[in-house]
Amino acid sequence: MKPVTILGIAGSLRQKSTNRGLLRAAQAHLPEAAVLEIADLSDVPFYNQDIVGKPESVLRVLSQMAAAQALVLACTEYNYSMAPALKNILDWASREPDNVLLAGKPVALMGAGGGMGTSRAQYHLRQVCVFLDLRPLNKPEVFANAFAGGFDGEGDLQDEKLLRVVAEQMQALVAKVRSMPV
Repeated sequence: MKPVTILGIAGSLRQKSTNRGLLRAAQAHLPEAAVLEIADLSDVPFYNQDIVGKPESVLRVLSQMAAAQALVLACTEYNYSMAPALKNILDWASREPDNVLLAGKPVALMGAGGGMGTSRAQYHLRQVCVFLDLRPLNKPEVFANAFAGGFDGEGDLQDEKLLRVVAEQMQALVAKVRSMPV
């Protein structure tokens, strides 16, 4: 069976962020026959129509998106909305002809933040997904409180209950990809 290829993208640029930690947890809890690569957005410039030719950093991430059958978006929450780094790479990708990198692609949303996790930001991201024709999973949802002791100092997820939910979400994402017509 050919492995399902997934690209994880975190809205946070910090290496030790809890949202990157969620992606590492997803990577470690994939079903068999699935692989998850984590994109690096640290050198991706803001989308600007005046930029002639895509920068190498943008081409790298767009190439990863093209190779992936699904996405996992770890949605950092800034001021009740998604972080600019995540929105920015989606803006770059949406400029490809016919929205070829995003249209119809399954996506899992997750996030770690204050009190309610990143629920507000994820709901904004779902609105963006509608326009981009991405297909977000509805269940299970992953809303992690980054400050309740479930993550270690490196940003890695330690909470067993949340690890199970992340694993369930990855199983649902892989099943969604496998159920799609070829």
